[in-house]
Amino acid sequence: MGCFHSKTTNVQSPDEESLPADKPDLPNGDAGEQDQVPAFKEYGLAELRAATKGFSPEMIVSESGEKAPNVVYRGNLDGGRLVAVKRFSKQSWPDAQQFVTEAAGVGKLRHTRLVNLIGCCAEGDERLLVAEFMPNDTLSKHLFHWDKHPLPWQMRVRVAFYIAQALDHCNTENRRIYHDLNAYRVLFDEDGDPRLSSFGLIKNSRDGKSYSTNLAYTPPEFMRTGRVIPESVIYSYGTILLDLLSGKHIPPSHALDLIRGKNMLLIMDSSLEGQYANEDATKLVELASKCLQFEARDRPNSKFLLSSVEPLQTQKEVPSHVLMGITKAPQVLPTMLSPLGKACAKMDLTAVHDILLKTGYKDEEGAENELSFQEWTQQVQEMLNTKKFGDIAFRDKDFKSAIEYYSKLVAMMSVPSATVFARRGLSYLMSGQPELALRDAMQAQVCMPEWPTAFYLQALALSKLGMETDAQDMLNDGAAFEAKRQNGWHG
Repeated sequence: MGCFHSKTTNVQSPDEESLPADKPDLPNGDAGEQDQVPAFKEYGLAELRAATKGFSPEMIVSESGEKAPNVVYRGNLDGGRLVAVKRFSKQSWPDAQQFVTEAAGVGKLRHTRLVNLIGCCAEGDERLLVAEFMPNDTLSKHLFHWDKHPLPWQMRVRVAFYIAQALDHCNTENRRIYHDLNAYRVLFDEDGDPRLSSFGLIKNSRDGKSYSTNLAYTPPEFMRTGRVIPESVIYSYGTILLDLLSGKHIPPSHALDLIRGKNMLLIMDSSLEGQYANEDATKLVELASKCLQFEARDRPNSKFLLSSVEPLQTQKEVPSHVLMGITKAPQVLPTMLSPLGKACAKMDLTAVHDILLKTGYKDEEGAENELSFQEWTQQVQEMLNTKKFGDIAFRDKDFKSAIEYYSKLVAMMSVPSATVFARRGLSYLMSGQPELALRDAMQAQVCMPEWPTAFYLQALALSKLGMETDAQDMLNDGAAFEAKRQNGWHG
């Protein structure tokens, strides 16, 4: 299990910009996401009935009104996968084959910003869609019906950016029509990241209602022709921007009047006071204004949305669940964890420091060590002094100096030391630089591929970056190598 097969090999290098707890945006979502989301399939009605306890009322997540009669249930498939099951009326989709064909087309889309569609069912009168389950409610709930605190400014900016990414990906995949984009269509996953529901990508012309929201929020061309065009999606994105800015429903016509009257800050949610720079708010208000233009041709495209919102993000390193104040479900720790593993799991940096100090370099005894085999030269003397000063700084908790000395040492040694990388990694953590700490822990793993310390430190850095699932995997790997050592299998 060398470092180059590590679960963290997609982590960006320190000089690249990185998103919080984020996965690189590849054309179809990242490889890890592809692995986790199953391929689209047709489910049997009996399987979905069992998953939803017979479509029990207690499993209902949401119901829409008479305009588009459908119900969304929480479901639990065999194997424990939680899903959302949307049940349409037969009147919405009289043609079963058309329904399956349409669903399968959307089911090919895969992206980290979408609630991915993973299946459908068209048996008898039943028309059902199956998607990933999002446990942390809708944007509507967090904006308009919050319990503890309003959505902070940086989270609102993140929602705007992530949804623009989702729409841009849909455009790239030639899915440019999205029906009834609104705050109910944006859901939050287990990490608190906002995702765009794939249900809105399904054409549903049979019910004659593409918009279930108030007519004041529908694009002008839909009011004129009853048709949705790609530019209609941009208009609806503008209404979501108004929701994010104001924390309430403001009809676009009223918002545009305020903007024209240079009263744009009257739009802003008063609970956000002090959280944003006026110029940033102005940029988002102006973007909303562009999206809400009466003539479809005057609205920007999805690339423009991305380029406008991305620069406004100033807390990319903070995970979404932290910004939102969501408590994530505690992970189950491996049963066998060494004191170092436990300290890393608890993110107790002081305890980690104490243990690394006591361990010293003994784990590298027997490994090829440049200092043991080279002739005594001035270069070696300089190397020894650099190591000594680094170790003293590390012992004295002068982590800035430790980083400097260990960095010099890494550059001098032709055979790098796993312990030096581990110590510099902890120094980075102590200095609030978890991305660099993660890279050092990965380098330590390259030096000693089965060294539990390297895995535990990766787990600690990943936790600091909000990547709990990956951190859990690393703790498990570290514990497995710990057990292997104790059983005498470690050579």
